[in-house]
Formats: sequence, C-alpha cells, structure tokens
Amino acid sequence: MVEQSAARVTGTILDRIVASRRLRLAEDRALRDEAALRTMIEGARPPISFAARLREGRVASPASRLRLVAEIKRASPSKGVFDADLDAVAQARDYAEAGAAAISILTEPDYFSGGIADLAGVCASFDGDADRPALLRKDFIFDAYQVLEARAFGADALLLIVMLLEPDGLRDLLAQTRALGMEALVEVHDEDELRTAVEAGATVIGVNNRDLRTFHEDLGTFERLSALAEALAPEGVTLVAESAIRAPEDAVRMAEAGAHALLVGEALVRSGTVVETARSLMLAEAPQ
Repeated sequence: MVEQSAARVTGTILDRIVASRRLRLAEDRALRDEAALRTMIEGARPPISFAARLREGRVASPASRLRLVAEIKRASPSKGVFDADLDAVAQARDYAEAGAAAISILTEPDYFSGGIADLAGVCASFDGDADRPALLRKDFIFDAYQVLEARAFGADALLLIVMLLEPDGLRDLLAQTRALGMEALVEVHDEDELRTAVEAGATVIGVNNRDLRTFHEDLGTFERLSALAEALAPEGVTLVAESAIRAPEDAVRMAEAGAHALLVGEALVRSGTVVETARSLMLAEAPQ
C-alpha cells in the first residue's frame, strides 16, 4: 500500500491542503478502515471507462467538437465561495441533461466545501443508467486509502496531481487505480510534469491552465503542452484542458490546440443556465 510519503513538499497552497487532508484521512480511517472499503467495493457496480467517455461521449451527448467534464464545485481557495448551497445531485442531473461525458465531484471539504457524500449521492442518482456520465473523484490524493475510498463510493476515475506526488508514488497510485478498474486523470502544469506523467504511463492527461504558485491563468499553457504531449506520446493520449475556460471562444481555442475534452466548474456553477452554457462550451451543434 502507498504511504503518505507519496506526497511531496511543493511550496504552494497544495502543502496546506495536504496537511489538512492528512488530518481528515486519519478521521476517515478511524470511521471506516480499508477492510470496510474493500467490502463496499465488492458490492459496488463496476466502473465505466472514463477514457472512452472522453473520446466517444454518451448516446445522449449532442454532436459536438469537445467532450465535457462538468465539475461540481462550491468554492475554491483562489476564488472563494461560488454557491455554498449547491445541491450536488441536482447539479449532476443538469450536467447529464446537457450531455456531459463525465462529472467531476470535488470531495475536499476544507478548501472546496465538498465531501465523499457528494460522490455517493451522485453515484446513486445514476443507478441503472448504462449511458450515465463517468464520475471523477477530484481531490488531493496521495494515499492508497483514498483510491480505495474513491472506488467504494462509486468513482470511475480519480485525479492524480503530478506536482503533488513523488514520481514513484504517482506510478504506484496509478497502478492501484487501474487495478481497481478505474482510470486516472493525471494533471500537469509544465513541461517537466508532462514528461513525468508520460513516463509513469498516464493515458489521460489534464493540463491545468492555472499556475498553482501564482494562480495566474493562461490558456497558452495547454497550447504549449499539448504540442509536447504529441511528441512525447506519439501513440496518443487523451488530453483534457482544465481551468480558465469560460466562453465558447476559449473552448474553440482549446479544441484547435488538440483538446479532446474540457474540465469546467466555475463557469457552469456561476452561469445560471447550466444546460445552455455546458452545450456552448462543448461547441455542440444546434439542433435541426
């Protein structure tokens, strides 16, 4: 099992989040040990392919240039509170209606106001739906317990942040994720992290356009790294553009740079018109 040493010091806000997460992790283990999680996994429905959803979409997805990973996000440390009362299940149903290929559920409680109960609730709401969106657990994952917990509560995929993890820890967590039938969205911010992700065997790579050191946002980050990804992984990877995507013009820019999918939270939560905004960012064709 991967120990907490999989995380490394970054000199960014990630260090504070991880310190908080370690305390929560101890509480979670006391409430529900690994044996209990494995029992839950035995009774859970099998995961669906996150990568296939990002490449092929759903039957219910509209014809579009991009797939959408729509995020359930109440708050962030850089932007504050978006919607403290956001109903995760209701938001997920709106995302599904819009045709989102996947739903990202933030489960970090102290900085993002999420929780594992949000993942469980969204998972239950799609029970029996073979065409459902894939469910991504988005959190700050550095311990094998968190991977087990993701699968036990219904995740099809989870986030692994290269900046946060030692290279060996990234490889181990990625292997454990796949052993449980899930896939990882491996997040990178620069060229060195992209090389690390490819060397670790990542096949779904998210490029975060937000610099976690400064919180500066630049869509040029994806444009630069997507070109490098093609050189490093000529057999192909699924590329997801993350952060700073708020308008169809941003989506067009990401599509032209090679994105297969977008991960969007803030723009959807703040929109007030979730279905319409989601479809506009997917560059969906107007119905005939």
